[in-house]
Parts: sequence; C-alpha cells; structure tokens
Amino acid sequence: MFPIRDDNPQIGTPIATYVLIALNVLAWFFLQGYGTGEALRESVCQYGLIPGDLFSQATLGGSGERVCTAVGGWSGTISSMFMHGSWMHIIGNMWFLWIFGDNVEDSMGSVRFAIFYILCGLAAGAAQTVSDTSSMIPMVGASGAIGGVMGAYIVLYPRVKVHILLVLVIIFTTIRVPAIAMLGYWIVLQVLGGVSSMGASGGGTAFWAHVGGFVAGAVLVWVFKDNEMLVNHPHFGWSKKRDPADIWNDPGNRE
Repeated sequence: MFPIRDDNPQIGTPIATYVLIALNVLAWFFLQGYGTGEALRESVCQYGLIPGDLFSQATLGGSGERVCTAVGGWSGTISSMFMHGSWMHIIGNMWFLWIFGDNVEDSMGSVRFAIFYILCGLAAGAAQTVSDTSSMIPMVGASGAIGGVMGAYIVLYPRVKVHILLVLVIIFTTIRVPAIAMLGYWIVLQVLGGVSSMGASGGGTAFWAHVGGFVAGAVLVWVFKDNEMLVNHPHFGWSKKRDPADIWNDPGNRE
C-alpha cells in the first residue's frame, strides 16, 4: 500500500516541510552525486550514523565487517537524517514527508515543527543504535524522522481518510482508509521487520529507527502541538468537527 494523498486541509504554508525537503534534495545532488557510485559510497561513510563507532566497538569486534575506512562520529546523528541510499529511498521518504508533514506542521508552527522533526530523527537513530551498538553498517535516511511525523499524525488526525494505491497483479486501484488504519498497519510492519532482523548481520532496512521515530513522534506531539492552532481544525482528534465552511460562516467566529 502506498499513500497518494489525504483529505486533510492544509491550513498554513508549511515552510519547514518545504525547507526539509529542499535540504534532503540538495544533499542528494551536491553531497551524494545524485546516487552515483563513489560519491554515494563516500557520502554514506562520511555523513552516515555508524553505531559501533559511537561506542568504540570497532576495536571490540563489531557485528559485520567495517564498510567505511573513516571512523564515523557523533555528527552523523544529525547528518544521517539528510542522506539516502538510492533514488527510490529519497523519493519515497520525501513523498511521505510531503503528504503528512504539512498537517503536522499546521498543529505546531514551522519553528516548533523543525525542532520536533530533528528530535524524532535523533530518537530514531538512538533506537537503531541500541538495537545493535556494535554494528559497523552506516545508517542513512530521513525515514526515522518522518516516522515521527507519522506518529504525530496518527495522534492528531486519526479519522482523516488517506487515499492508498493498491496494486493487485496488473490492476491498479485506490481506496480511502482512516489514517489510523494506514499508519497503524505501517508501524506493525516495522515492528515485525525489526523483530525478524534481530541478530542478522549486514545492511538492510533500519526498522528500529522507524519504530523509535514513530513512538517519539506520538509522544512529543503532546508537548509540541499548539491547541489554539487546532481548536477549529475539522479533523483534529476523534470527535467530528463542523465543516470548515460552516465554521467560517458562523457569525460568532467573526471579528
């Protein structure tokens, strides 16, 4: 299942979401050589998060062989959020951020959303690191931070309908499902993937980063959301609100 769009109205201009997407795209082209061989490998090693190096496990026998000659540092906890491993990796991540980021930003404002996003990314990196502190495999991608955005979205707008693309062999169709169903299904897959990958060596999907980011987002949103920005939002929470047009036409809401 792949989300195409949601039925959630965009209230303000999502400046932080636009900036985050732009930074990821700029990093992909100018730091990663738009995925070309040597530039991609060097960028992943230089800017990725290597759990084993954070705790000096390189000399203690990390899980798997070192794939980078340089020793990664703590700066990778931030820079890794803006690196990607392939065209599909960055396109998929930026698409999810485009669909869900604007409405979460609506709930807290641009500055608070940017801080929220970085904190979710840090939590995602921490979760993946804790799952294997001796790993020598560099971790890259915005998906942990975006997992936090999705965790916040499911708390804020669980009833919103999300349009999903379904591919059934040669048949392409779309369905509308509540956000809690679509995002709930996604996080269950991440947990199952994380459990099945425990003890495995080599690279792959950082499932625990997705889980860590999602949980962090679902918790931090309670601190970062601005209730005044959400009071008249038609899809906030579980209770059904009036149509936005009805709210605007109510004389009591006018100056």
